[in-house]
Amino acid sequence: MRLIQFLDDDGTPNVGQVDDAGLGVRRLAGHRSTYEVARAALARRTTLDAVAEPTGDTIPYARLLADGRVLPPLTHPDPAHCLVTGTGLTHLGSAATRDAMHQKLSGDDNALSDSMRMFKWGVDGGRPTGGQPGAQPEWFFKGDGQIVAAPGAALVMPDFALDGGEEPELVGLYLIGDDGTPHRLGFAIGNEFSDHVTERQNYLYLAHSKLRVCAVGPELRTGALPGHLAGTSRVRRGDTVVWEKPFLTGDANMCHSIANLEYHHFKYAAHRRPGDVHLHFFGTSTLSFADGIKVEPGDRFEIDLPDLGAPLVNPLAVAAAGFAIGGVQPL
Repeated sequence: MRLIQFLDDDGTPNVGQVDDAGLGVRRLAGHRSTYEVARAALARRTTLDAVAEPTGDTIPYARLLADGRVLPPLTHPDPAHCLVTGTGLTHLGSAATRDAMHQKLSGDDNALSDSMRMFKWGVDGGRPTGGQPGAQPEWFFKGDGQIVAAPGAALVMPDFALDGGEEPELVGLYLIGDDGTPHRLGFAIGNEFSDHVTERQNYLYLAHSKLRVCAVGPELRTGALPGHLAGTSRVRRGDTVVWEKPFLTGDANMCHSIANLEYHHFKYAAHRRPGDVHLHFFGTSTLSFADGIKVEPGDRFEIDLPDLGAPLVNPLAVAAAGFAIGGVQPL
């Protein structure tokens, strides 16, 4: 099933199901958000698909997208209760991109950079069997629900940033049940969007580089996900595509299994707070930054992953950070 959240003609939030052809959307009866649908499914001890009941007229999907009325596919009524996080060095091939920022490879294991060493741990032990946890991945925090931009909305880079580059990724969408059990609602396309120039200065700046906006959507896909997912990431400047590259994701193209990544995120009790929503980015191996592309305000990031529905498109913008040194006031 393909779910979206969108604004009605009067601006009222709603939730709808996209048809198999990707052309029309029908509202779900009795619910105004994906969060409500998921809570209802938990209360009835059933699935999202079983709770969803499309009703009413079909709305043209393309019109909703063109009008900027499509929202992120999963939100929390209180954005502070939506945790946005991610894992890196998870995809086969991603090490080459990341290590180019840190230091050149060496045949001597003792000379490996921290990034390459962690990537190697994932290759060697990121897909455990027998129900035991595997190697820990790199993990990072991006922010709460306030930093998630809707499909079509601008990804706003603060004026102190040194860069704002796309990261085409698979995102897991989760709701924590009343008993503290994480429930995966499904998956969506994500643009994790980071400051790669800041990270390149020193890998210990990774945490700073990740504290940026991101985008998720347009759709939430429920049910089992194909192990092999192939998409295309591009940067468009006006009518010109200045960069385009295919990318692979999904469990079959990762050195860590999704189950291992989920375990290492939700093993922390603080990440199992009842009622919370989690948006978790699973990493990438394809960046325009790695190919020397310098993005500019007004450029559009387009991430097309057909198995997850319509492409995710967002322009780049820059805004004043709104805070200066000395801005902290005594009380």
